[in-house]
Amino acid sequence: MKTIAFFDTKPYDRENFDRWNTQYQIRYLPEKLSARTAELARGADAVCAFVNDTLDAPVIAALYQLGIRVVALRCAGFDNVDAAAAQEKIHILRVPAYSPYAVAEHAVGLLLSLNRHIHRAHARTRNFDFRLQDFTGIDLHGKTVGILGTGKIGLLFQKICRGFGMQTIAYDPYPQPAEGLCYLPFDEVLQKSDVLSLHCPLTPATYHLLDAQAFSRIKPGAFLINPSRGGLIDAQALLVALQEGRLRGAGLDVYEGENAFFFEDRSTEPPADATLAQLLSHPRVLMTSHQAFLTEEALQNIAQTTLGNLDAFFAGAPLENEIPDPLS
Repeated sequence: MKTIAFFDTKPYDRENFDRWNTQYQIRYLPEKLSARTAELARGADAVCAFVNDTLDAPVIAALYQLGIRVVALRCAGFDNVDAAAAQEKIHILRVPAYSPYAVAEHAVGLLLSLNRHIHRAHARTRNFDFRLQDFTGIDLHGKTVGILGTGKIGLLFQKICRGFGMQTIAYDPYPQPAEGLCYLPFDEVLQKSDVLSLHCPLTPATYHLLDAQAFSRIKPGAFLINPSRGGLIDAQALLVALQEGRLRGAGLDVYEGENAFFFEDRSTEPPADATLAQLLSHPRVLMTSHQAFLTEEALQNIAQTTLGNLDAFFAGAPLENEIPDPLS
């Protein structure tokens, strides 16, 4: 029986993988994968890693020395992987689409809660304070939503927004024609959008896609939604834009430095990231901790696809979900 070293384990991981696993011994580890913890994979035949595990060149080298030849990512993104270092050493497999509905719906939830101050209203009414002061929102009907990145999630998001009667425009270097969607240049999308939502992968080309210069061009009073990757936004520039009143609000499910905080209880520790602390305390920011993927359907698809990827590797079958060759 093959053994999988499963890093960054959470209760919902164990529950779903135990439900669908029939032929592997899974060694569940609470630690995140890093150069310091890679040794915990000794004796395993494969590694299973998540979005905030580290798979840089030193970790790849350490796993290779331990005899690991396959890493199964239980996520779609692979910006945490040094693909060049893994080439011809370790196969990196991923889950390309676990539930685009989950992420698109969470993005809409962030927008609705942020616009109508639902999270703040809930906190206020729990204290028997029933004032409506400072809770005025806007009608989304008739407003323009700009979508940066129109893969499966982006297209589903625009479809939901169209159901609200919103106009949808988009920027993507690789357009995917869809009913009611108008593609425009990047700057024009920034300038025309009442809501700007990010649905693109993190690559060298998209790193800090929204920086200080981009924020200076965004339509005044726009909402910003990001359920994709934290590195798409320069967090300090976002904070300045909020403080200067250029944004109506920001709904974030991700943060650039999240791997030091997200998925863990840090409530008893002093804030170690000043920018994150300021964003969390800002009245026009709603932040969740990378939970957009977290639905029953998505967890089932993640477990089944991850185990299927490992089945294919150990059977010598074609690896349909291997990450792209960095040199191709």
